[in-house]
Amino acid sequence: MTRSEPVEDDARAPWPEDSAAGKGPGASRARPSPPSEDDDDEALVRWAFAQSPATAALYDTRLRLRLATVRMEQVIGRPEEAMRGLRVSEILVDPQSERTEQHMRRVLASGEEEELQVTLRLPGHGRESVWTISLVPVRGPAGAVRGVLLSAQDVTAEYLARERLVLVNEASLRIGTTLDLARTSQELADVAVPQLADFATVDLLPSIEGGEDPRAGPPGKPVKLRRVASRSVLEGSPEAVVAHGALATYPEGSPAAECLATGRPLLRKVTPDALTAWERDAPERAARVRKYGFHSVLAIPMRARGITLGVVTFSRHRRPEPFERDDLLLAEEITARAAVCIDNARRYSRERRTSLALQSSLLPGRPPRQAAVEIASRYLPASARPGVGGDWFDVIPLSGARVALVVGDVVGHGIQASAAMGRLRTAVRTLADVDLRPDELLTHLDDLVIHLSAEADSAQAPSGDIGATCLYAVYDPVSRRCTLARAGHPVPALATPDGAVKFLDVPAGPPLGVGGLPFETTELELAEGSVLTLYTNGLVDSREQGADEGLQTLREVLARPATSLESSCDAVLEALLPDRPADDVALLMARTRALDTAHVATWDVPAEASAVARARKEACLQLDAWGLDEAAFVTELVVSELVTNALRYGNAPIRLRLIRDKNLIIEVSDGSGTAPHLRRARSSDEGGRGLLLVAQLTQGWGTRQTYTGKTIWAEQSLTAA
Repeated sequence: MTRSEPVEDDARAPWPEDSAAGKGPGASRARPSPPSEDDDDEALVRWAFAQSPATAALYDTRLRLRLATVRMEQVIGRPEEAMRGLRVSEILVDPQSERTEQHMRRVLASGEEEELQVTLRLPGHGRESVWTISLVPVRGPAGAVRGVLLSAQDVTAEYLARERLVLVNEASLRIGTTLDLARTSQELADVAVPQLADFATVDLLPSIEGGEDPRAGPPGKPVKLRRVASRSVLEGSPEAVVAHGALATYPEGSPAAECLATGRPLLRKVTPDALTAWERDAPERAARVRKYGFHSVLAIPMRARGITLGVVTFSRHRRPEPFERDDLLLAEEITARAAVCIDNARRYSRERRTSLALQSSLLPGRPPRQAAVEIASRYLPASARPGVGGDWFDVIPLSGARVALVVGDVVGHGIQASAAMGRLRTAVRTLADVDLRPDELLTHLDDLVIHLSAEADSAQAPSGDIGATCLYAVYDPVSRRCTLARAGHPVPALATPDGAVKFLDVPAGPPLGVGGLPFETTELELAEGSVLTLYTNGLVDSREQGADEGLQTLREVLARPATSLESSCDAVLEALLPDRPADDVALLMARTRALDTAHVATWDVPAEASAVARARKEACLQLDAWGLDEAAFVTELVVSELVTNALRYGNAPIRLRLIRDKNLIIEVSDGSGTAPHLRRARSSDEGGRGLLLVAQLTQGWGTRQTYTGKTIWAEQSLTAA
């Protein structure tokens, strides 16, 4: 702060105090004495101005102070005699003083009032204050502007109140933009710094990490908290002792531990005694407090819906003013808003984990090795949906070394969609075990969806009608024939060994649950090494591109050479889903294999009784060629029983086939559509024990319908042999 001597005024007429005192401009003047009854009106006016409760000062045309009220003296901290003759910038050395003088010159030039708001750090004040300054031109008798009356009003309280309201409003807009717990916590810290604090941390109780509600009452001792967010006015947050994600112990008496123990917010100044205690219990924290000059701390317990989630700590080390009661109320307000958002994120994460666990349990694990195909698959849940969806895929082993490939999509998201998906997947597996053709299987599945929708309507379930799409394909590695049918599902892609890629022309069929419309099949022969790609619409129909563009991209990726089927899956996802998917995605890729004569042997069986013995002999010779002599005894019994049944109850043509896979598969086909049934023979029956014997000697047996009749099969374990 500087000071200069008063200078003479070039005004054309004397100021009131000059004429009254009989002195010229620039002479030394003292504050007027209280007026007596004999004094004139001008003395009374000077005295009234000096004693005015307003914070005001009168400046001449050279912006030199002439008069100041007692209140102005108190605010500035200097008497009028010390300020008289000085400019505003000489009384207060502050950038705002220069700005004020600029406005005063404009008032002198224009003769119009002006108003401005300034922020000042006045001598003797602990913090900055905000003032509204009114500048009024003072005119002489002739109307000429003779000076400027400066009147100031302290609006710090109103300004801070507005700032707090702005911060509360900003918190309501910026906190809780997502349902991610860590991001919501970081949004709270970002809002608080630097508007409220120089350093803010958000620490949560470890018990809420699993989504479960923490136990009632204060946390146990010692208090353990996990750091999930922090923010500092300093680059890199060098004040932080605990890293993000780390679990830290807070000693008894620390602000965080104390506010959690009492359940009440805490406002504390950092005193030497407190530092001494911290140096004993938490020396690293005490060192940081000393190094960066922390002087004031707020600790607010984070509570929502009656549950304590953690604690938020606000600290100051750059702003000199300590926290006040109003700051505590503001911190409580924004923490309470954030606590609700964090609890919502916690509950959402718990429900999402439950849904994902449910869906994961319903989806197949790593499928067992198949002789028919090599498998690679991916499942990606949506990132922006309020729950997992009903996408699924499955690989189902069938009789005769065949395999069924399934991809489906239940409409909707959440637990209901996952549960419906589980029921449909179970139904598909049950129907596949009966060896139905793809179109027949989809017809039965369509009926099931209609029944499920009716149950949902009768139970007034929130999900309402159930809708789904499905693609079902059966591949036979012996004939290399693939039969497909789909119910409103995207068409599959086929990449042949020569590098060509095409989308198979499979009749669309109606979505499941429509009812009344038939499904059609497509059958084609696949070259060994062909790759069949099945997927849900979330893969190709993203927000960035439409379905047509997505299909074209998929075609281009599948046409590229790849080192493995797994790398092909990764390449497809990378090209079509650069970010987290907006919808659930199921992807299933299958590279076909073929079983040659080294794995398959077939004989035509004539319709005569002696054919049974010849069939047993041929089967044993084939086992000897395969090196499976130990399996001959059981194989003889099974072949004898199945061929005998075909001769007795079936029609020509009759055919015996052995398939060497991980197990030995024995098949007998005939021209009759009548399927046998397993029953327990009575003691008086002469027959009926053959299939019971087959069932006891093999891992499993069954029958499937063909275009010309039926096939009875039995699977014999080679490990046991």
